[in-house]
Amino acid sequence: MLEVTNLSKSFGGIQAVRECSLEIKQGAITGLIGPNGAGKTTLFNLITGHYKPDAGNIIFQGQEIGGLLPYQVFEKKIYRTFQITREFAQMSVLENLMLMPEDQAGERIWNTWFKSSKIKQQEKQIKEMALEVLRFVELIDLKDEYAGSLSGGQKKLLELARSMMADPILVLLDEPGAGVNPTLMKKLIANIQTLCADKGITFLLIEHDMNLVMNLCDPVIVMSEGRKLAEGTAETIKQDERVLEAYLGGQYR
Repeated sequence: MLEVTNLSKSFGGIQAVRECSLEIKQGAITGLIGPNGAGKTTLFNLITGHYKPDAGNIIFQGQEIGGLLPYQVFEKKIYRTFQITREFAQMSVLENLMLMPEDQAGERIWNTWFKSSKIKQQEKQIKEMALEVLRFVELIDLKDEYAGSLSGGQKKLLELARSMMADPILVLLDEPGAGVNPTLMKKLIANIQTLCADKGITFLLIEHDMNLVMNLCDPVIVMSEGRKLAEGTAETIKQDERVLEAYLGGQYR
């Protein structure tokens, strides 16, 4: 589904991503791990158009997307989250979901004058879909709460719910487990697995929680110094001496 070839990005004298090549298979939940500064988030930013590559290619479903603007990448049905959630804090949980679908009739001011019935009908459909999604992620009881008042774990679930409203093909999750308590973590993992299995959504996630990665992701890709160091199943990665020494601290020995 996604092919990155010889991708490079520098910031001044710092080479954040260095001739990185990797592939993401359709229908997989792929984990991306590595130490701080390995280039993982920079890679996400290159894929989603926040940075323009210095060199290399990013091919999504056979089309070059390297250098596209973020909204153009979003139109390709690629959705990403951030390490720090970016909810609209002063809007309700429900409203955060309802603004996600693109090409809403109400976005055009003249439609409010000439096509008000179309707007109302569309908003009704979007609201029903949003409520269904909130039931799926078990946030329905918080639908009228301000998004900014949610706990860290609830905000992660809200991010996942917002991605569902965007009808994505590929979802990039940047540390979805950060700050999430064990109970909400189980819900988050179950939701990701269900969306992958039942909806066919492909996931690529950065995560430092090795238990989450090892239990959820297949394959696992390891980055180091801007390049791919290793790739394989969780079991293979756990037995790779370079990974054990550099990233897992020997806890799986």
